[in-house]
Amino acid sequence: MWRPVLIAAAVVVTIVAVVFAFQRKLIYFPSPGPLPSAEEVLPGGRDVRLVAADGLLLNGWHFEVYDAPATVIVFPGNGGNRLGRVPLARALTERGLSVLLFDYRGYGDNPGVPSEEGLTYDARAALDLIDGPVIYFGESLGAAVAVELATYRAPLGLVLRSPFSSLAAVGAHHYPWLPVKMVLRDKYPVLERVSAVDVPTVVLLGTADSVVPPAQSREVAAAAKAKLVEISGADHNDEALCSGPQVIDAVLSVG
Repeated sequence: MWRPVLIAAAVVVTIVAVVFAFQRKLIYFPSPGPLPSAEEVLPGGRDVRLVAADGLLLNGWHFEVYDAPATVIVFPGNGGNRLGRVPLARALTERGLSVLLFDYRGYGDNPGVPSEEGLTYDARAALDLIDGPVIYFGESLGAAVAVELATYRAPLGLVLRSPFSSLAAVGAHHYPWLPVKMVLRDKYPVLERVSAVDVPTVVLLGTADSVVPPAQSREVAAAAKAKLVEISGADHNDEALCSGPQVIDAVLSVG
């Protein structure tokens, strides 16, 4: 009588144990290098090296615009590498802003293994590289990284693209049958942190986002007292939401 119940319980425990052990492979999806030089992807670009607090050396690209009012530091989402953010950098530099693109540890041509603590170190290393006013642009998971950095040092302005309320909340949305909150090592509590940030803020979302529920991004906007920009019909990785005109206008509006 109890055998099926015990077997089912054992299966659930095994699944949870496997998810716990390999959870970061379900969170972080880096694309490896090698990558071209900054000059190859955008004229005038410069290769830069970031030094994280734990000694890790990270690579990035700095695209400086003469007399730019600010530098936009781009905090990427959980997939790809900085090469995929070049269209955003191109559009921003064309509008007169300098841009820093960098990869977290384990992404692109960088050593290391990503984690919440590690990405915090990486974000601060990126900030240390820039003199003068900065705008933080965070996409998806990168929005969580940008918000944490903003609690450490406030930027001129903050733009959050497709932010989730917390990693546990978006994880539970996709895996409702798992005790996500209980097993997560990396938390990224955006909603909890963003209310402590007092700078001009814009939240962008795609109304057809299949990765981060739009309702979570709206929650973040409300907590941040941010301007909310909804891009109708846009999914998580659509061009309109990654580097479209409304995205560029949002960055300019906080600078």
